[in-house]
Amino acid sequence: MKPVIAIPLGDPAGIGPEIAVKSVASEEVSHVANCLVVGDAGIVRQAIEITGAPLTVNVVASPAEARWEEGILNLIDLANIDMARFKMGEVSAMCGQAAFDYIERSIALANAREVDAVATTPINKEALKAAGVPYIGHTEIFGALTGTSDPLTMFEVRGLRVFFLSRHVSLRRACDMVTEERVIDYVHRCTEALERLGVEKGTMAIAGLNPHSGEHGLFGDEELRAIYPAVEKLRAEGYDVVGPIGADSVFHLALQGRYTSVLSLYHDQGHIATKTLDFERTIAITNGMPILRTSVDHGTAMDIAGKNIASEVSMVEAILLAAKYAPNFAAR
Repeated sequence: MKPVIAIPLGDPAGIGPEIAVKSVASEEVSHVANCLVVGDAGIVRQAIEITGAPLTVNVVASPAEARWEEGILNLIDLANIDMARFKMGEVSAMCGQAAFDYIERSIALANAREVDAVATTPINKEALKAAGVPYIGHTEIFGALTGTSDPLTMFEVRGLRVFFLSRHVSLRRACDMVTEERVIDYVHRCTEALERLGVEKGTMAIAGLNPHSGEHGLFGDEELRAIYPAVEKLRAEGYDVVGPIGADSVFHLALQGRYTSVLSLYHDQGHIATKTLDFERTIAITNGMPILRTSVDHGTAMDIAGKNIASEVSMVEAILLAAKYAPNFAAR
């Protein structure tokens, strides 16, 4: 049986609804996954009209009522958008609250094992704030609603897997977070995450922080103080890990197959590498949780919402990746 993937609609005023319906209509997706959209019927029908997707909406109360047939979009309708007040491309508290509601229901379905994974569309941080939602983004929402204190973000594109030692902090703060203890902790947790995904063999590389990994302390000593000692201790524990490897080469070497994964030391280091390789197919996986979540890694693109020019490639890839890894998680 194909895995059931929940798709929360994202911010209704952005491109989420368009890329969601286009993806559900994709033959590539329908061959490997059964998709259950969580959203608002008015918004979904509008997106189908905008895109011309050959779909008929089937409103259900639960996945058990779904019709997994070609041309059917199965929808859990939360009916939380007033179409008379709705404005495409505009940030609003109504849309921020709706986006949170879709995610919340999708997580509840995954926690209850009614769906096998969640593939998320983009949300808007300003809209969440306007709605009074106490979370800054997807990762924080998933962490809170699954009881996960520090979810791990991993990017995957063309077989290149990249973890992040820090996420949304300043570059100065990110440098301070490069400590021996944190590197050891993250390698432990990243290894567990890879094993959960079914990736049990291969070398993890830790990227250098400074140019040329500091040239043995000539310009920057973070590698000497934190990374080299961490790698020595990890290897003594039996972990297949190397580093630091200069950030100007480590991602290329991993893409060539030398390393199974890379631990990027800050947000943009890994983002630039993966998105330059293939922006549309760079997919985020949130690891360390009891459920599987994949996501596009682009924003709501309010400026093009409603114009049927948003590409669904990233959303398709997110669903395909969810379907790929779903069998490694607990069955429904």
